[in-house]
Amino acid sequence: MDSYQLGLYEKALPKKLTWAERFDLAREAGFDFIELSIDETDERLERLRWSRGERAALAKEGRDKNVPLRSICLSGHRKYPLGSKNPEVRQRGLEIGYGAIDFALDTGIRLIQLAGYDVYYDEGDAETRELFAEGLEKVTLYAASREVVLGFETMETPFMDTVAKAMHYVNLVGNPWLGVYPDIGNLTNAAKLYGHDVRDDLREGKGHLFAAHLKETVPGAYREIPFGTGHTDYVADLEVLKELGVRSFVGEFWDVGAASWREDLTFAGTFLRGHLDKVFGE
Repeated sequence: MDSYQLGLYEKALPKKLTWAERFDLAREAGFDFIELSIDETDERLERLRWSRGERAALAKEGRDKNVPLRSICLSGHRKYPLGSKNPEVRQRGLEIGYGAIDFALDTGIRLIQLAGYDVYYDEGDAETRELFAEGLEKVTLYAASREVVLGFETMETPFMDTVAKAMHYVNLVGNPWLGVYPDIGNLTNAAKLYGHDVRDDLREGKGHLFAAHLKETVPGAYREIPFGTGHTDYVADLEVLKELGVRSFVGEFWDVGAASWREDLTFAGTFLRGHLDKVFGE
């Protein structure tokens, strides 16, 4: 059966909700799993300090609700980048990478999406790129030892805003546990910026694409664009992703505190499922 799975980005749900409520709402809106966020906030980084029992309990709750945790969006490296010239920051970045891998191992999560930044708040150069590559290799070897897959998100900055740029580091490390987990909304903006085709760029990652973020963007804007109002060409991009063997997708959008958040969540599930079904023929 040629099927697919559609996940929900955790940040699409209000923070005030319990995990039981999150799992229920995700299922009711038509999503198959939840992608956990470990971002740069102290609150979410604290998850890396949870006991194995706490991790196991959360994972079990998701499985019992039939909406498992299947992936992690690891953006904590924005604040603690692997390419930082500050050795203490780099060490913290390694600890976050190792900790996220252990968290995945303890919860049965298969895939971690890495933010494609050498540095974020500082200026990058040849030194930060070299330091990033060194740290990346260490984190990838640790992931390989735990059998957890790492995939680069294609970002909004020139360092890694295309699949081709992500593949430079995938090839440099040369480890099968490192690949690409692209964001087609970000890729659409990059294609407009550089004058190439999103589909051609996706094919640069053939054999190394693990999943994809489905997100709406407009030229120059990368966040909080309502589905159906941007320029992401879902069907055309999904057809190429299907061709390349990708079968796992996550709707990336954010809760912005709107009174209509429940309706927005349901609309997102229907919108994304509709485009996926056009391509996969469900």
